[in-house]
Amino acid sequence: MGIHWFILTALIIVVAQGLVFRYWGQKGLKYERFFGTRACFEGEEVELVERIANRNWVPVPWLRLESLIHAGLKFQNQSNLDISDGTMFQNHKSLFSLIPFTQITRRHRIVCKKRGCYRLNTASMTCGDLLGVYRNTIKLVLNVELLVYPKLADLDVLSLPSHSWQGDISVRRWIVEDPFMISGAREYRYGDPLKGVNWKATARSGSLQVHQLDYTADHRLMILLNVEDHAKMWSQVNDEELFEQGISYAAAIAAQAIDQGMETGFGTNAHLIDLPTDPVYIEARNGPAQMTFLLETMAKLVAGRRIPFDDLLQEVAEQGATNLDIVVISAYMSEKMIQPIEQLRRSGNAVELLMLNKESAPMEEAGVV
Repeated sequence: MGIHWFILTALIIVVAQGLVFRYWGQKGLKYERFFGTRACFEGEEVELVERIANRNWVPVPWLRLESLIHAGLKFQNQSNLDISDGTMFQNHKSLFSLIPFTQITRRHRIVCKKRGCYRLNTASMTCGDLLGVYRNTIKLVLNVELLVYPKLADLDVLSLPSHSWQGDISVRRWIVEDPFMISGAREYRYGDPLKGVNWKATARSGSLQVHQLDYTADHRLMILLNVEDHAKMWSQVNDEELFEQGISYAAAIAAQAIDQGMETGFGTNAHLIDLPTDPVYIEARNGPAQMTFLLETMAKLVAGRRIPFDDLLQEVAEQGATNLDIVVISAYMSEKMIQPIEQLRRSGNAVELLMLNKESAPMEEAGVV
């Protein structure tokens, strides 16, 4: 008789703990995931933080979190982490065990192997009781994004001619004093207008002082990147490595130009991850905010063609652009491209071609190829 009571009691305990976990075990579970930074450059290491809490009196004997993460984010080896690598994605599993009213934080070190916009929007959380009577899987909706900027190419290895967007000396040929930008005071010189007198500085120094005006560039740089790797390409890019090289050159040229004080813009016949129907065209502006915007845009570029590149060139030419330095980055040159390029040059723009190939990328004057 005693063995029967033991079996019955054990069965009641097993079922009871399963029911308790079913109705109360998941009520206090909270999970969040975030990157330690919003953006980084290709090749840099970032931190992914996982934080899970059990704000309930019922313990969680085991809990497994699973998500698909792009293979461009390379996780470093660590305990309690199982990763199944694939060509495009990797299956990421984290295991937890939570006693009542506890919180666990885990930090994963990740190397960003490839430029891109990485979004961790969903995950699945599976948990169960100690004896396996009950288990449940919950789909989690997250809003986690990491922008990986393109690696800046080394422009010193390219045969770039000395133009307005290279170096302080050439830039100074096209800079003018901006009356709205005052950087300090200097002594009065013959010919300075009286309206520029700085009376406070004059009183302090005992000699006539005028406002020292800062400078602004009146020439602008526009970088146009062709996603097509050959003249007969449709929408799919065959050589993504060449496209990534072009983005790297575009980012480096933009960084150099903005660092020299030039207004810089960017356009491409590729499209953004969130705007698959539109090519990209960013008007030339200056300053750190513009550089950040350009890098964010380049991080979100998809290796796919929206419109033919000669159509993009024609649109730029028809806008009536003038007084622009235009750098065209492309893997090839065609007759259809030369016509709008010549139209741009006749409108007072300087156009140069940066040819892409896997060995080198020499700069050539557009139309002479």
